[in-house]
Amino acid sequence: MAESDTFAQRASPIALRYGLAVSSVGVALIFVLLLRPDVLIAPVFFLAIMLSAWFGGMGPGLLAALLSTLAIDYFFLPPLQSLKFDLHHAPHLVVFFLSALLVSSWSAVRRRAETLLRRARDEMDVEVQERTADLRQSNQQLQAEVAERKQAEDAMREQASLLNLTHDTVFARGMNDVITYWNRGAEELYGWTSGEAVGQVTHDILQTGFPAPLNEIMEQLTRTDRWEGPLVHTRRDGTHVRVASRWALQRNQQGQPVAILETNNDITERNRAEEALQKVQSDLAHVTRVMTMGELVASIAHEVNQPLGAIVANGHACVRLLSRDDPSIEKSLEVIQRMIKDGMRASEVIKRIRELLHKTPPEKAPLNINEAIQEVVALVSGDVLRSKVELKTELATDLPPVVGDRIQLQQVILNLILNGKDAMSSIQSHPRELLITSRKNNSGEAVVAVRDSGAGLDPEQVGQIFEPFFTTKAEGMGLGLSISRTIVEAHGGTLWATPNEDNGATIQFTLQPGSRSES
Repeated sequence: MAESDTFAQRASPIALRYGLAVSSVGVALIFVLLLRPDVLIAPVFFLAIMLSAWFGGMGPGLLAALLSTLAIDYFFLPPLQSLKFDLHHAPHLVVFFLSALLVSSWSAVRRRAETLLRRARDEMDVEVQERTADLRQSNQQLQAEVAERKQAEDAMREQASLLNLTHDTVFARGMNDVITYWNRGAEELYGWTSGEAVGQVTHDILQTGFPAPLNEIMEQLTRTDRWEGPLVHTRRDGTHVRVASRWALQRNQQGQPVAILETNNDITERNRAEEALQKVQSDLAHVTRVMTMGELVASIAHEVNQPLGAIVANGHACVRLLSRDDPSIEKSLEVIQRMIKDGMRASEVIKRIRELLHKTPPEKAPLNINEAIQEVVALVSGDVLRSKVELKTELATDLPPVVGDRIQLQQVILNLILNGKDAMSSIQSHPRELLITSRKNNSGEAVVAVRDSGAGLDPEQVGQIFEPFFTTKAEGMGLGLSISRTIVEAHGGTLWATPNEDNGATIQFTLQPGSRSES
């Protein structure tokens, strides 16, 4: 059904066009037969042909030309009303038919050209309208973008004026490190005006000193869009300034880095104050060590007297052995070897004392914390035993090396041992035991703990024992634990105390592994 309808729709215009050709020739024939205008016969039929070709096209035009030729031959050339024609009139018919063909083709071509021209003009009008609409839309979008950019520029100018109110230095630079913005705080700190700084390479004008290679800093900035750390800059007058610097990376819509915003805070005076504070703390720690060693004078004298006494006794024995009529060389050599061993033992004690009392600036280096513990235990073991305290050690073998100052960490361990010993001085009801342990926690840190079986800690005083000048001993100064906490925190660790479930308390501290501490 649908195909027949389509065929009918296509056939209908064809029938009308060819019907127009037949009708036009018929009207022209009737007009000529009725009026008998002998002179206008050919033009009238030409007019019918032109109308057929103009409105119907080439096919109807050809049909009209053929019908017109046949009509002229039949009705107007002898013999009349017969399709036979005299050869004498054949040239006229041929000329008429060819002229009809030319007129038909000319009319059809011109009609087609006008149709194509009208269609092209219509299409051009539509295209012009579409382009006009597109241009109008693009113009509207451009105006909106201009308005948005103007608002953004106004906002940026407002933000820039706000940035000029801060005392911090704020400046922006491109990925080639060329400065594009320089606020008033930067002018005051560095000495260059905004006009002088903008367009300069930041690391050239400020002669920046970095804490790490610049390519590593840029790699971290590109990866995280953030970086912060200390820098050293040079002012216009040539003086140096230390700053705490923060960098933020700006990216475009495609995610490409386009600019860096840098803010700096002057920490020169703060660093000087921190260095002065560290010197005071170091001096105070040295005084505390000297006082602590003063408390151990009796123990130290005993530790030194034992090998010295043995040396003297062995010396007399060696003299007797060599004074015999038959000197015993072998036994004399054995006695001399014992004398050398006792001398080395006394020398080791003196060496440890000199190291603890020697005033040197802190020097961090990789060390085995277990060895440091054992050296302190060897120094105080005699004093601890005379106090009727059983000293035990449980040191883990899988501890990572730590980076720290050996003398300062030994001072912490010494303070904790002596505090634990003093905490058990009045205990008579149960054994006095002091346990020193080392282990590695889940974070990979080294943990050193000193556990005593003394009277324990008052829960209200657990948080106060590390405060300066707080002490529970009548003769104490309250500086040992405070200095110990300062030393541990300076090494990146934590020092804390906890009461035991049965008797006494445990004081322990953490130290970071060497790789982390170095970083």
